Amino acid sequence: MSEIIKKIEPNNKSRDLWLGLLFDGIGMLSYLVPFLGPISDVIWAPIASLILLKMYKGNVGAVGGIILFIEELLPGFDFIPTFTLTWIYTYLIKKN
Repeated sequence: MSEIIKKIEPNNKSRDLWLGLLFDGIGMLSYLVPFLGPISDVIWAPIASLILLKMYKGNVGAVGGIILFIEELLPGFDFIPTFTLTWIYTYLIKKN
């Protein structure tokens, strides 16, 4: 997994969108397995946070990583697409 994180370079608009959608989907997979979901969230939360931190440099990545970590650990909040929202903020809102 660390190899994948090292290969992610920041600021690639279309790649960041597709990866964000993929990672948001992975985060939501815990809803499929009722009793295994919370365990998978504990494993996925730090991994996803590190990926988001690597994808989006600076304050955006740091704040997004913290929010993602908390969101993944709190039960019932997996539906929030944090990667996609970070992409929207970075490439649509922040640029204007």
